[in-house]
Amino acid sequence: MGPLAGIRVIELPGIGPCPMSGMLLAELGATVLRIERPGPKGGIELPARSSLVHRSRPSLGIDLKLAPGVSLVLRLCERADALIEGMRPGVTERLGIGPETCHQRNPRLIYGRITGWGQTGPLAGTAGHDLNYIALTGALHAIGRRGHPPT
Repeated sequence: MGPLAGIRVIELPGIGPCPMSGMLLAELGATVLRIERPGPKGGIELPARSSLVHRSRPSLGIDLKLAPGVSLVLRLCERADALIEGMRPGVTERLGIGPETCHQRNPRLIYGRITGWGQTGPLAGTAGHDLNYIALTGALHAIGRRGHPPT
């Protein structure tokens, strides 16, 4: 139940905002399938399963570096409404599951990319974290005691 009931979303592995987005979409009623990197013996690694932001949705261990895994994700895209991913620019294209390939399977698929710095530009390949953002904007300067470096 929820405002997104009936919406099917594929969440590709990533850190930070992508798992948070998947969790929020699931808790708003969307059916979200989280694709995990397979762990030892084909299972899913324990830290991913036990993380708070990985709640409210099932996950499936798929090796995206192997053709059968890529083929499975593309078949899932055929029936999905959206796909969200938080990988570095160019990674999904190299894996064979970039937007163009997925849209060939399902032209209505919403392909959402969640990155700190976007797909192009001088910082595109750099990891982005809250501390980086507030430092570059100057907001970090205001944190701390007067006359001392930022806390």
